[in-house]
Amino acid sequence: MTRPTRDLPYRTALIGAGSIADDAHLPAIRALSGRLDLVAVADSDPARARDFAARHGIARGYEDPVEMLAVERPDLVVICSPSFTHTDLTVAALEAGAWVYCEKPLCGSLADHDRILAAERATGRFCAPVFQWRAGSGAAHVRGLLRDGVLGPPLLALCQTTWYRGADYYAAPWRGRRATELGGATVTQGIHAMDLMLWLMPDWAQVSARIATVDRDIETEDVSLAHVAFASGAQASIVNSVVSARQESYLRIDCARASTELRHLYAYGNEHWTFTPAPDRPPATPGWDTIGAEVPAHQAPQLADLVARMRRGEPPEHTAADARRTTEFVTALYKSAATGRPVPRGSIGADDPFHRSWWGAPLPS
Repeated sequence: MTRPTRDLPYRTALIGAGSIADDAHLPAIRALSGRLDLVAVADSDPARARDFAARHGIARGYEDPVEMLAVERPDLVVICSPSFTHTDLTVAALEAGAWVYCEKPLCGSLADHDRILAAERATGRFCAPVFQWRAGSGAAHVRGLLRDGVLGPPLLALCQTTWYRGADYYAAPWRGRRATELGGATVTQGIHAMDLMLWLMPDWAQVSARIATVDRDIETEDVSLAHVAFASGAQASIVNSVVSARQESYLRIDCARASTELRHLYAYGNEHWTFTPAPDRPPATPGWDTIGAEVPAHQAPQLADLVARMRRGEPPEHTAADARRTTEFVTALYKSAATGRPVPRGSIGADDPFHRSWWGAPLPS
């Protein structure tokens, strides 16, 4: 695998100068001062790029991210631009010699996901999707318990993303449109909890789903519901929403020996996890319900791990190849909702229209 050619600090570029860049990615980059040098930012709004650069002491702001890649030759590119730009920008950054840390959704189809994987293979660089909920110490602890069989086999999961997004959110012209946001409550809001569930649970086998636009004046769905069957026989129920005044993110996994629950909103800490032993056959491992040192479920720990692995020439812990499972799951959810039939894992081949678009048809430009 190809190591970055420069010594630390790695030249870093940011694409997208909106709120997620300001609130989450810039602090994550700044926390790695000495390892990352933020040299440029690009945004389709040149005034916003210049303002972002001026406010944060970044040397240069660009309107054209491709020009920025050619001029700055970054080692690492952090992508937090609108959803429809992610695939092309990720491929362009990889081909320019950079590693990539890209916001969700990583892409809008299995075909686009496979384009990213092909670019990784061709360049020897890697793209890590922003799935920061995997990075928290609580998730790592629960994954270890499940891996080691401490909780017994998983039997049932409940996965709930009930959030609220109003008119101000959808005032951004790219939001709420299939061609630009790519999907609604399922992939713009619910994807974090669903990905975490899929990361913790055994391989999923089949999904049956419904999506609807029940209130918002948008093209994408504001509600989705799904039933999931896992290869092990375990079952799961999923609810995603942007119409819920009382907001919550909730993940529950019931196993033969215990239940574990995560209840929070946008980011969690150790205190947001609870553990309940089965009354008649609790886990026998001492300390099973105690999480170790706190690692927050934020972008900063995931980015720090990515940079450390860049330095060692190792793939990211959370790879684009691994994330394809989540993209396939989302694709199956949308296909089931469109066709009214269950969709088995592995059934969406390259000749399936849902392989090229979550909506089963080419998106308007």
